[in-house]
Amino acid sequence: MTDSFIPPFESASREGSSPPAYAPSPAPTNTHTTLASKTSSKKRKRATGPASSPVPPDSGHGGQPTPPPQPLLAGSVLADSCTIREPTFIPIAEGSEFCGTDQFPTNRMGYRYFPAGLNSSDGIMTFKTIETAPTEFRVSWEDRSPFVKVTRDGLGLLGDKGFRSARCNAPVREGCWYMEVKVECGGGDCTQDSNKAEGSHVRIGWGRREAPLNGPVGLDGYSYGVRDKTGEKVTLSRPRPYGKPFRSGDVIGMYIALPPRRKANKNDPHDPAHLKRQRIPIDLKSQAFFEALEYPQAKEMSSLMDYSGKSVNSAPVPSSSKKSATVKNLPERGRPNASNPEATPLRPLPVLPSSRIAFFVNGECQGIAFQDLYDYLPLRPNNHSQKKEKRRTREGAHEHRENPFDDGQLGYYPFISLFNDARVRLNPGPVFEYPPPPDIDGFLTGAGQQADSKDRTWRPMCERYREYMEEQWALDHIDAESAKVEAVKREAQEKAEADKKEHRRKQAEARRRKKLAAKQQVSTPPLDDDRFGPSATLNFPNVGQPSPLRYGVAYEVEEMGAEPENSPTPAFTPAPEPGGAPSGYSSDNGMDMDDAVGEPAESHHSPAPYLYQAKNFVWVDDTPANRHP
Repeated sequence: MTDSFIPPFESASREGSSPPAYAPSPAPTNTHTTLASKTSSKKRKRATGPASSPVPPDSGHGGQPTPPPQPLLAGSVLADSCTIREPTFIPIAEGSEFCGTDQFPTNRMGYRYFPAGLNSSDGIMTFKTIETAPTEFRVSWEDRSPFVKVTRDGLGLLGDKGFRSARCNAPVREGCWYMEVKVECGGGDCTQDSNKAEGSHVRIGWGRREAPLNGPVGLDGYSYGVRDKTGEKVTLSRPRPYGKPFRSGDVIGMYIALPPRRKANKNDPHDPAHLKRQRIPIDLKSQAFFEALEYPQAKEMSSLMDYSGKSVNSAPVPSSSKKSATVKNLPERGRPNASNPEATPLRPLPVLPSSRIAFFVNGECQGIAFQDLYDYLPLRPNNHSQKKEKRRTREGAHEHRENPFDDGQLGYYPFISLFNDARVRLNPGPVFEYPPPPDIDGFLTGAGQQADSKDRTWRPMCERYREYMEEQWALDHIDAESAKVEAVKREAQEKAEADKKEHRRKQAEARRRKKLAAKQQVSTPPLDDDRFGPSATLNFPNVGQPSPLRYGVAYEVEEMGAEPENSPTPAFTPAPEPGGAPSGYSSDNGMDMDDAVGEPAESHHSPAPYLYQAKNFVWVDDTPANRHP
């Protein structure tokens, strides 16, 4: 995946939600967007056949668990081939504007989900990023706790019990952005039909993807917020004095400023700023969704929550003096020290310079709440993590893997936390009830009062959604090109393997034929092979001399009646046969033996075989009839 800047596609109309017609679908492969089935996991039981990781039960739909998703199979046809999808709204009560959403999974248990659309490009079936109605900036249908109820336009939020949170559907990655949140019920107020001992409270702020949804904003270092009860700012669960409190009817302005996004180092393959997706399309209730691992919380960020200053990664200590059968002497996974020099050192936590967050209460600026925010990019993996990832690759693991790179969805999201029956309404702009100064940064840093006629240096959050979707479609275009290249490589590899297999088959066939031919040549030697001469028994000890009845053998002699040199000695003395040599046999010089002139060299009482003279050749008659019994 290249990290070079890709100009965004032309903006689609506000009424339509599909990407431009020329925006290809995302790629398969390492980005996990192909029709892929996953192998069974050793930690989870799987049904027969390929299956994907399970979706956590959705307790927000009457306690009915959501069925586990199934991996999409090649050739499957989904009912949601359109490019716009809308959840099924279930009102919490008759006539209520607040609803729960059905047919949509929620991000829990380390997994996150977002809609996918089926697309085929150049014969390659892939999936693309699609939108959900309404196609504008709002709360995310998937990226929220199921206890947070919403209105159909996605701008109204209602809490249920305890602190539950929700993120909006577009992050801030760079630039200056502003939005408003109106508190309809908060600050400790109780509704008329509420039977809870405590009132309703609201926390508002900005959070990253790693911030949990089942807790309030400011719970850890991944989010920054402000409390309604005291007006305190809070992060890492540590409230600090900040501004004045707010309650029902107040309008809270949220401002964030981030520096330009850092470009990835092309010479560093482990730079987290590289863009790379790790997602798998799954089938959930006959609808396609992308499933991806949520970015995990780093131990370096968790260590910031330790008030004692001790390492939070120390090994457990057995309760008795005896060695435990289950707890071994594990090294401490904390900071290296004299007692633990081999401990993995904590990685540095980079920050975004000149970044800041500020809040407004009914148009009154409360000042800078946080500055030099932690960078939203994942921490660089250490050597141990890289070796572990390589080992998993060698073993052929096809399960989800943690993504150490930016997948295009990182950033700071508007993060709303509601306690009990708290109720708020979002206003992403462009018209605000309390417009902020044109230059909020200049106002916060004390650069002087800004005139109303000065150009605005910030943007309303309503403009961020369309920009974010264009970024996703640009990444889809990159993935589609990668899919084509990988398809060509895969086809070439399959062809090379087929050619190699065919070559091995031909080699085996040639060896088999050669072995069979050698066996036939030994069992049936050719007639014109001169190796079957006088020294045939020497060349082929396992093959006897040929019979004169089948092979006429003539030996050249120097004079009539003399024994041919190196002639074979007959095993038996044949009896004389009148008539001479058999008719139809020829000597080596082509002469017919019937035309031979001469008399037998020896008497028929001689024990030697008859010798017939034909010029310089002598016929040796060694037929069975001429042998003595």
